[in-house]
Amino acid sequence: MKVKKFEIMKETCETENTPKTLKEFTRSVRFWKPVAGIVIGGTLGFLYYYFVGCSSGTCAITSNPFSSILFGSAMGFFVVNSPCRRC
Repeated sequence: MKVKKFEIMKETCETENTPKTLKEFTRSVRFWKPVAGIVIGGTLGFLYYYFVGCSSGTCAITSNPFSSILFGSAMGFFVVNSPCRRC
């Protein structure tokens, strides 16, 4: 039976494999994870506006498709880049 050694993570949560160039960065998970969160959140925000939205115009977020897309994109970004996640 093999026992794995525990490695101590740095306090900054940085890894040694950070992308060096823009081409490497755009192909990494650090770039695509927030982009996917923004796109999926914006899509869900629009779908919420389309199916549930406020028809009277008094709702701040759901009365306008642009504000619901913006709100959904922000929520998608914050869910993906949660400050509560572990390193």
